[in-house]
Amino acid sequence: MKFNRIWVFDLDNTLHNASPHIFPHINRAMTTYMQTHLGLDEAGAGELRQHYWRRYGATLIGLMRNHATDPAHFLRATHDFSALDRMVVREPGLRATLTRLPGRKLVFSNAPVHYAKAVLDVLGIADLFDDVFSIERTGYRPKPDCYGFLKLFRRHRVRAGACIMVEDTLANLKTAKKLGMSTIWVAGVARAARLPAYVDFSVRNLLQLPRLAWQLN
Repeated sequence: MKFNRIWVFDLDNTLHNASPHIFPHINRAMTTYMQTHLGLDEAGAGELRQHYWRRYGATLIGLMRNHATDPAHFLRATHDFSALDRMVVREPGLRATLTRLPGRKLVFSNAPVHYAKAVLDVLGIADLFDDVFSIERTGYRPKPDCYGFLKLFRRHRVRAGACIMVEDTLANLKTAKKLGMSTIWVAGVARAARLPAYVDFSVRNLLQLPRLAWQLN
């Protein structure tokens, strides 16, 4: 059976577990950045960061709109890791699992490209992906905004219906399904008794993906 679908993977908390070490580091770096460049104390920076996250869906967007922050400078400063290889939490057997999946594979992440590629290198899976579609490629319009999805489709000359979105964030899957993609929720321990209508399948981890491939062709 020929498999004509394209796997589109999120990065953080999908291809690796960013919660224990990566996300806390980024959160601290964002707060420090706002203290330094906006002249705020730690509490004020943290409060403003959360406000921008709730209002815009990303701290960066609030900084760009309200403070003319250079996005490249912000992303470089907040995604700087001196010991990334010791911070990435990997799933044993990840490379073997991805290798078993038929079809092309892309990464679509709200993270900056330098960080995304570094994580893929640490995971030892960079060569398995045809492209890393990062926040820079979306014009700094992060998921769940549909703009980045549409740019990805145009860049790779694919229909939404030919793509499978593998993602841990439900809001992003909702956009993916609205555009016509198949959707797989990497739910971890948060698996729900009843899946939202925009989620086709739910898996606890990526090791379960190969058994779904035949249902997605």
